[in-house]
Amino acid sequence: MTSYRIHTPDTAGETAKEPLQVLESAFGFVPAAAGLMANSPALITTFFSAFGHFRGGGTFGPDERQVLLLSNAVANRSEWAVAFHTLESLQDGVEPAVVEAIRRGEVPADRRMAALSAFTRSLIEKRGHVEDADVAAFKAAGFTDGQVFEVITGVAISAMTNYTANLAWPPLEDAVAPHAWKTGYSAGA
Repeated sequence: MTSYRIHTPDTAGETAKEPLQVLESAFGFVPAAAGLMANSPALITTFFSAFGHFRGGGTFGPDERQVLLLSNAVANRSEWAVAFHTLESLQDGVEPAVVEAIRRGEVPADRRMAALSAFTRSLIEKRGHVEDADVAAFKAAGFTDGQVFEVITGVAISAMTNYTANLAWPPLEDAVAPHAWKTGYSAGA
């Protein structure tokens, strides 16, 4: 369990109050990683701004965003983030088989989601040094040059939440708990 305070809008400093209020309104609770990020005004406001641009100005649909974010969480072995993005993925229309494949560290059967997940994982695993073949496979699934760079935004946003959760080990919220995940997860394990 964490020794860092998980803030709410009532306990956060002035700079962090609004982001936490917006997140609480959107989810019905303050996601623990965001409550932890509120310990640093620079972190929570950077995350909140970047996520707003990613969601509001990005070209990925809700299901694609969640495949990207869930793939990042698995690649970063962030147990809290995998559980959270499993919930969000299912709510945003990602097929359960796609979610389960990603949680197992496998490539989904859906060609487009497979390309998105694989490219996302490649960016993380290769620390941005992807090969032309990685980009070509992503674009062959119908993604654009702009979306190549948009994936970087998702990876950066995930780094903030995943690393925060990996550092502090927050408890899972009640809504997220049914989707608990452990590093090395596989079906039947």
